[in-house]
Amino acid sequence: MPGGVLLGDVFPNFHAETTDGSIMFHDFLGDSWGILFSHPRDYTPVCTTELGRAARLWSEFTKRGVKMVALSIDSVEDHHGWSK
Repeated sequence: MPGGVLLGDVFPNFHAETTDGSIMFHDFLGDSWGILFSHPRDYTPVCTTELGRAARLWSEFTKRGVKMVALSIDSVEDHHGWSK
Protein backbone atom coordinates (compact mmCIF):
# COMPACT_ATOMS: atom_id res chain seq x y z
CA MET A 1 0.00 0.00 0.00
CA PRO A 2 2.56 2.56 -1.04
CA GLY A 3 1.15 6.04 -0.65
CA GLY A 4 -1.54 5.03 1.83
CA VAL A 5 -4.91 3.36 1.87
CA LEU A 6 -7.65 4.57 -0.44
CA LEU A 7 -11.43 4.21 -0.20
CA GLY A 8 -12.31 0.69 -1.27
CA ASP A 9 -8.85 -0.78 -0.54
CA VAL A 10 -8.68 -3.80 1.74
CA PHE A 11 -6.98 -2.61 4.92
CA PRO A 12 -4.37 -5.01 6.35
CA ASN A 13 -5.67 -7.33 9.05
CA PHE A 14 -4.46 -6.73 12.61
CA HIS A 15 -5.09 -7.86 16.18
CA ALA A 16 -6.17 -5.31 18.78
CA GLU A 17 -7.10 -5.26 22.44
CA THR A 18 -10.22 -3.11 22.66
CA THR A 19 -12.66 -1.88 25.27
CA ASP A 20 -14.96 -4.64 23.96
CA GLY A 21 -12.28 -7.35 24.11
CA SER A 22 -9.75 -8.81 21.73
CA ILE A 23 -10.46 -8.57 17.99
CA MET A 24 -8.99 -9.46 14.63
CA PHE A 25 -9.95 -6.53 12.41
CA HIS A 26 -11.21 -8.54 9.42
CA ASP A 27 -13.22 -10.89 11.67
CA PHE A 28 -14.70 -7.89 13.48
CA LEU A 29 -15.81 -6.31 10.20
CA GLY A 30 -17.14 -9.46 8.58
CA ASP A 31 -18.97 -8.29 5.45
CA SER A 32 -19.47 -4.75 6.79
CA TRP A 33 -17.84 -1.55 5.73
CA GLY A 34 -15.64 -0.01 8.39
CA ILE A 35 -14.47 3.37 9.59
CA LEU A 36 -11.06 3.32 11.22
CA PHE A 37 -10.01 6.57 12.86
CA SER A 38 -7.55 7.68 15.48
CA HIS A 39 -7.84 10.16 18.27
CA PRO A 40 -4.96 12.01 19.87
CA ARG A 41 -5.07 10.89 23.48
CA ASP A 42 -7.51 10.24 26.30
CA TYR A 43 -8.25 13.16 28.64
CA THR A 44 -7.83 15.80 25.92
CA PRO A 45 -10.50 18.22 24.59
CA VAL A 46 -10.05 17.06 20.98
CA CYS A 47 -10.46 13.41 21.96
CA THR A 48 -13.63 14.18 23.89
CA THR A 49 -15.09 16.10 20.94
CA GLU A 50 -14.19 13.48 18.31
CA LEU A 51 -15.27 10.42 20.25
CA GLY A 52 -18.38 12.13 21.60
CA ARG A 53 -19.53 12.92 18.06
CA ALA A 54 -18.70 9.41 16.84
CA ALA A 55 -20.64 7.93 19.75
CA ARG A 56 -23.68 10.06 18.89
CA LEU A 57 -23.53 8.89 15.25
CA TRP A 58 -22.86 5.23 16.09
CA SER A 59 -26.48 4.11 15.67
CA GLU A 60 -26.72 5.82 12.26
CA PHE A 61 -23.63 3.97 11.03
CA THR A 62 -24.90 0.71 12.54
CA LYS A 63 -28.21 1.08 10.65
CA ARG A 64 -26.16 1.23 7.46
CA GLY A 65 -24.03 -1.80 8.29
CA VAL A 66 -20.89 0.23 9.03
CA LYS A 67 -18.67 -0.58 12.02
CA MET A 68 -16.39 1.97 13.65
CA VAL A 69 -13.02 1.45 15.31
CA ALA A 70 -11.19 4.27 17.10
CA LEU A 71 -7.45 3.82 17.61
CA SER A 72 -5.61 5.33 20.54
CA ILE A 73 -2.06 5.37 21.83
CA ASP A 74 -3.45 4.91 25.33
CA SER A 75 -3.86 1.54 27.03
CA VAL A 76 -7.24 -0.17 27.26
CA GLU A 77 -7.12 0.34 31.05
CA ASP A 78 -6.54 4.09 30.64
CA HIS A 79 -9.36 4.29 28.13
CA HIS A 80 -11.77 2.50 30.46
CA GLY A 81 -10.98 5.09 33.14
CA TRP A 82 -11.37 8.00 30.72
CA SER A 83 -14.67 6.74 29.28
CA LYS A 84 -16.34 6.78 32.72
